[in-house]
Amino acid sequence: MKPPDHKIYLASKSPRRRELLRQIGIEFELLLLRENIGRGPEVSEVALENERPEDYVARVTREKAECAHQTMVWRRLPMRAVLAADTTVTIDSRILGKPATDEEARAMLRMLSGRTHKVLTSVALKNLDDVWQITQSSEVTFAALSDATIAAYCATQEPYDKAGGYAVQGIAASFIQQITGSYSGIMGLPLFETAQLLQRAGVPIL
Repeated sequence: MKPPDHKIYLASKSPRRRELLRQIGIEFELLLLRENIGRGPEVSEVALENERPEDYVARVTREKAECAHQTMVWRRLPMRAVLAADTTVTIDSRILGKPATDEEARAMLRMLSGRTHKVLTSVALKNLDDVWQITQSSEVTFAALSDATIAAYCATQEPYDKAGGYAVQGIAASFIQQITGSYSGIMGLPLFETAQLLQRAGVPIL
């Protein structure tokens, strides 16, 4: 077991990121950003006008790390490195977020059907005044999906808290013909790149 001072804060609600950190033996505590009633989340995930997907995912991730670090200071919590991440799916230079409705989920899956898209996951680690960040890009090729298959998948509820409207580790794995890049990155936390950032901050992996 690692010494207590090697524990980090994870600024993410994603159960998949928690699972992936545990997979490489990283001890962490959750440091969740608040959803302010009437004002929305502390970090907006709305893309800026003409913002490229790569710039968008990097900016949102960096803002999450900075906001979580400030939250740690305000709450007078023990000072630790803060890890934040954000994942987006992009095709035809469009950013596909998390679908809020059945109609949005179906539209996204029709867009991905029979084509190759990119999954971008940016990871930022803030420790005191230092910030390390990396964005990992993977490509995913979907088989052609019938309307009936898309409707059945959307009825499972799996698409609705996932960027691009699907989960690579779920039922949607049966749609995927090919992956180029990082499987863990598509899940939401590229472990190779994350381990590099942690080691730069002095957090041992082994």
